[in-house]
Amino acid sequence: MRRHRLYRIFEPASVAVVGASPRQGSVGYQVLHNLQAAGFKGAIFPVNRRHSDILGLTCFASVTDIGQAVDLVVMAIPAERIPGVMHQCVEARVGGVVVISAGFGEVGPLGRQLQDEIVELARAANIPLVGPNCLGVMRPRLGLNATFAHSEVRHGPVALVSQSGAFCTALLDAAWSGGRGFSAVASLGATADVDFGQVLDYLSLDAHTRSILLYIEGVNDARAFLSGLRAAARLKPVVVIKPGRFQAGRRAAVTHTGGHRGSDQVFNAALERAGAVRVNTVNELLAAANTLASGVRVTGDRLAILTNGGGPGVMAADRAAELEVPLAQLSDSSIEALGEILPPHWSLSDPVDLLGDAGPERYQRALEIVLADRNVDGVVVLLTPQGMTEPEACAEAVIAAARGKRKPVLACWMGQNQVREGRWKLQREGIPHFNSPEAAVNGFGYLAAYYRNQQKLLQAPPPLAAHRAPRVQQARDIIRAALGDERRHLDNLEARAVVAAFDIPVSACTNVTDPEEARRAAETLGLPVVLKINSPDISHKSDVGGVRLNVREADSVPAAYREIRAAVADRAPDARVHGVTVESMELRPHAREVVVAIERDPVFGPVIRFGPGGLAEDILTDTAVAIPPLSVFLCEELIQRSPAQRQLVAHRYLPAVDREALVELLMRASELACELPEIQRLILNPVLVDENGVLAVDAWLAVSPVRSEAGPFDHLAIHPYPPGMTSALTSRDGRQFLVRPIRPEDAAMERRFVDGLSSESRYFRFMYGMGDITPAMLARFTQIDYDREMALVVVENDDSEAAAIKAVARYVANPGGESCEFALAVADDMQRQGIGSELMRRLMEMARQRGFREMEGDVLAQNSKMLKLCRGLGFTLRRDPDDAEIMQVSRPLQSPAAAPVV
Repeated sequence: MRRHRLYRIFEPASVAVVGASPRQGSVGYQVLHNLQAAGFKGAIFPVNRRHSDILGLTCFASVTDIGQAVDLVVMAIPAERIPGVMHQCVEARVGGVVVISAGFGEVGPLGRQLQDEIVELARAANIPLVGPNCLGVMRPRLGLNATFAHSEVRHGPVALVSQSGAFCTALLDAAWSGGRGFSAVASLGATADVDFGQVLDYLSLDAHTRSILLYIEGVNDARAFLSGLRAAARLKPVVVIKPGRFQAGRRAAVTHTGGHRGSDQVFNAALERAGAVRVNTVNELLAAANTLASGVRVTGDRLAILTNGGGPGVMAADRAAELEVPLAQLSDSSIEALGEILPPHWSLSDPVDLLGDAGPERYQRALEIVLADRNVDGVVVLLTPQGMTEPEACAEAVIAAARGKRKPVLACWMGQNQVREGRWKLQREGIPHFNSPEAAVNGFGYLAAYYRNQQKLLQAPPPLAAHRAPRVQQARDIIRAALGDERRHLDNLEARAVVAAFDIPVSACTNVTDPEEARRAAETLGLPVVLKINSPDISHKSDVGGVRLNVREADSVPAAYREIRAAVADRAPDARVHGVTVESMELRPHAREVVVAIERDPVFGPVIRFGPGGLAEDILTDTAVAIPPLSVFLCEELIQRSPAQRQLVAHRYLPAVDREALVELLMRASELACELPEIQRLILNPVLVDENGVLAVDAWLAVSPVRSEAGPFDHLAIHPYPPGMTSALTSRDGRQFLVRPIRPEDAAMERRFVDGLSSESRYFRFMYGMGDITPAMLARFTQIDYDREMALVVVENDDSEAAAIKAVARYVANPGGESCEFALAVADDMQRQGIGSELMRRLMEMARQRGFREMEGDVLAQNSKMLKLCRGLGFTLRRDPDDAEIMQVSRPLQSPAAAPVV
């Protein structure tokens, strides 16, 4: 892999400070002083035309006057002067720019125009620009402190990325006081060019970063943000703090950063789907980072609590209940073993009360027993310094019991002076320590949340079923016809037809326009029937008197028709009315009513909502939300989180509902959201669900046109598994294979494929002598973001136990989106079969269709087979000027690379 686009921002060999000043208290002075004080080993160039030297360094009049390569330029000058300096940076071909100055988008239209100008200059020259209106960047390991912060910063395993410079300075000060350090610090300010997604992408591969903290006020590009976040969270923990959980805070955040307004509930759903963990306070942020950076992990959320005081144990249990972290149900054998070492009047359950006279031996033996219990996923150990307590010795006992165990142990030694040495011992051994029982349970909660969200991150929903494609086109035609008539709402029949096209069970209905026609329709359907107003402008029909239920007599139908028309004319006189629908009255005595909806969030696009249905004024306020595309796992999790969950289980005379049918409906709603970008809002309410299945008895649909140049999934925050990309491939010896995009569940096959490569093939593919493939690498290879990369696999015997990958070709988008980098590996027993060249042709065609203008890659000069393949595919070869052992290959993609894949 080539160096990341942000490499010269975070690892520069030289830094120029434009606006450097000898005047103490100025921003230019502080940035220059910080670079020197932090011990930066590279070249430092002050730029100020009024001075010949500053702080003992030769000063230059402009960036172009420096006369040698500059990796990073930091600007601390008035906003109106920055476009001129940007032209100098373009001319000097600098590696990156940090604009500390304010006075841009946050001050109004003129500032926004100025900001757009400098961003356009930077992007045209492929110069990454951080800011404007930011604190700067730090890399403590390299002595790089290109900020105007006054705090000292240690090197540590945690990276900090923040939109707020003020938040950065406060956290840096708190971290220094607490003995914590950072691998990198980036204050992004307005995120006009370099945004969270790019920085996360860089940090995900940074060997010195073990976990990442984010302070976010607003997200401008949801696709890029989630793409970078998911890439990072696959490999290391990401903890997020975001103000604006309530309306007043959201308004302030929008004013501060210019970010878009959006639902906080949807933001939570996006973070969970990306595998990140959210916290609400600074203390929680630091605690979560330290807990996750310690390397301890869980494979479940069942918590055991050990304590020598009943009160702290109860406090911990209460906090666990608040977090919905279940206390472990200790096994009979564990309770029996604990009974042998504890006094007779111990608690006999979790929390395990060791009692006030507990000494080191009791702590160690009890912890060993609890850790061995299969019903326990993690343990919080509490200690209060009572009369017979030995805090330091008890800490050593806990360390001994936890050593070598896979389950996490978290500790809380309550107090100050008496427990200080014990705390230090625990911390030195890597056991996360907290100052209160609640904080310790929070720590385990972060681990449990990280585990749960990582499960969501693994989900790659299947593509649209092939048999549904023709009906989906019919749904598109219905929507486009409505838009062609300049309508933004579909009527009842049209909405039901769109829903039915995706195999969502929906009750049939007949539209009528006079009372006698209504009678005939009712007699044809069979009584009893339901009558509803058919208007594209009315989403809640009952609110305007537009529904009559359980009409049992044919003679009553005309009167019901007239009542509906009169009520609607009175309560919604401006609504367009297409008639009244007549449908069968569904008599399902065990049915529960739920709502399934699609909404459009202003930041993250389509979301799926699920909750209790009925006649509430705003039925969607009490719903759980998820980001499509959904899988079975994600649908189950959405149901579980919803307030409707408690209605769906067996209760008294009601049997449990058909959960599989409900999951299937949510899966189809997800497909609807993915395949039809015109949908602005769809409400299925009520949906009847019982032991026999599901049935939507009403549908309301609002649509809007999409941009003509938009791609099929551009409206989604997460790109779904690509449809229509499965094809056949025949090798030269006549063997048949399947070619398709890689899926997360291919991890075992991918491991066998890499393990089966010869040492030479591994070296040629990865350019270093690689040992066993690590879990992180496996995740990186198989859990891909289909928006920014593609991996095509050649599979033999797909969907069988004997399935095996025989070749993999992948591309990854380079920053900027104009080009992509490729890699190819073919099993040793499949070489010289034409597999590699054919797979590359298909990959190149996909990259071309995706909009990339060029494909490039690095090939070892001694890899003659690969170089020959590249020449045959039209790549241009040139030796890397910085490394004679590397050949750089590239090929334009404007013209088709091969015949269309069939």
